[in-house]
Amino acid sequence: MALPDYLQRDHKIIHGRIDYTSNKPDRLGSNRGREKFTVTVHNDGRRSLLAHTEIDDRPSVLRFEQLNMDPQWRPTDAFVRITVGDQFRGSGWFNFTDTHVECETFTSVEGRISQKFATQGRAPMFGGHAIVNDGWVTSLFDLKGPKTQHSPNFVVSSTDHRGATGPYVAPVSISLTLLAREKLTVKAGTFDSLHFRFGDMAGLSSEHPVYEVWVTDDGNYTFLKGVVGGYMMTAYELVELTDRI
Repeated sequence: MALPDYLQRDHKIIHGRIDYTSNKPDRLGSNRGREKFTVTVHNDGRRSLLAHTEIDDRPSVLRFEQLNMDPQWRPTDAFVRITVGDQFRGSGWFNFTDTHVECETFTSVEGRISQKFATQGRAPMFGGHAIVNDGWVTSLFDLKGPKTQHSPNFVVSSTDHRGATGPYVAPVSISLTLLAREKLTVKAGTFDSLHFRFGDMAGLSSEHPVYEVWVTDDGNYTFLKGVVGGYMMTAYELVELTDRI
């Protein structure tokens, strides 16, 4: 429907919700958290993510992440605030340019942190530990390239697997393997999907268990489903998705 002349809308809004569940035998299928997100897609390809994450496992984690990307899917700026065990843990602002990445944060453990690192071009991606942000990581993968690809110079806000430390600039590297193109049904609907395995996540505080992720095969890389093995034994599923205003 065309808008009247006195109104202007140059973007699309996508809303969604992801449920976190346990795969542990004594908690199989039980809810352990949730995430609500809003993605704004501008006409020129810029996009912004606003994600609110809750992890109920003790100590609980409450996170607000705001991430902005340029039309080439490269980060421009971000903000992360986390609460751990219902106590303030830290908040911080991140800035990305073609020559450096920097942040200004304050945490309850380290106090005031100012960081600035030189980079060879813009950092290819930022990971603020929202699960929908994990889906965006797969935008780094060249679908015309080899089955397994490596991305160095990746930046995350925490080296903890749950993102429960910092926030601060933490350089990591990651490899992605495309396992299949699949038709996938989740609670939010049925989608054409890309099925990836995350591997060789160097730079984290400890080795991350095997992590498989499904995202939409439509150029938006919307997170659909995720399964983590090892000691975590957890799953994630998109349960709501809408582009209504």
